[in-house]
Amino acid sequence: MLRLAFWSLLLLNAILFAYAQGILGTAAGNEHEPARLKRQFNTAKLTLLTREQAEAAAKAAPPPPAPEQEAAPVAPPAPQPAAAAVPAPAPAFACTEIGPFDAAGARRFETRLAALDLGARQSRESVQAQDVNSWLVHIPPQGSKEAADRKAGELRGLGVSDFYVIQGDTPLRYAISLGLFKTEAGAQALVAQLAKQGVRSARIAPRGPQTTHFVYRLRALDAATRKRVAGYAERYDAALKNCG
Repeated sequence: MLRLAFWSLLLLNAILFAYAQGILGTAAGNEHEPARLKRQFNTAKLTLLTREQAEAAAKAAPPPPAPEQEAAPVAPPAPQPAAAAVPAPAPAFACTEIGPFDAAGARRFETRLAALDLGARQSRESVQAQDVNSWLVHIPPQGSKEAADRKAGELRGLGVSDFYVIQGDTPLRYAISLGLFKTEAGAQALVAQLAKQGVRSARIAPRGPQTTHFVYRLRALDAATRKRVAGYAERYDAALKNCG
């Protein structure tokens, strides 16, 4: 009985030793340890390198990738200083005067001006003017009846007979009228004829009633608006000029 127990314990110890050494395989794949080591190292494909060959292989190997660095934060662009305000260019024409117009012409001109919408930049001034309807050829006032009579005698001596001495309480009292014409060209032709006869003192004076005319002043016009106003002036036979 004791002998049987002895051999049983000996056999059990032998089995436990063999299992611990891997002789009986593992629980996962029933693989013996010597065979597993032989497959793991694959000694048939191993090559023994000399020291020089190992150093050369180490130099030829690519360097390990550098660890990624966190990108440095990009500073926002510095705010640019605001551009200085550029002043608007001054108007090309500070003051423009146009006129004179009679009452009817002023009404028509103001209709044109309304389209320009100038507002307070336009103003109108009334001026006294003469509505010329004829031209007088005359010798200026002589100052007295006696002086006028002497001048009349000189004219007769030069062969001029169509004249008369102006009487009455007028600015042309004691002047000598030589002719009245509807056009200025007719008056100029007579003056030229009298000069050939030796009369050097003949003058031309416009005639017509005194009336109220109108002059307009337009301020701060740009070039385009000034051009339009110049077209109005030409249409209504009015003068256009710069003013203060």
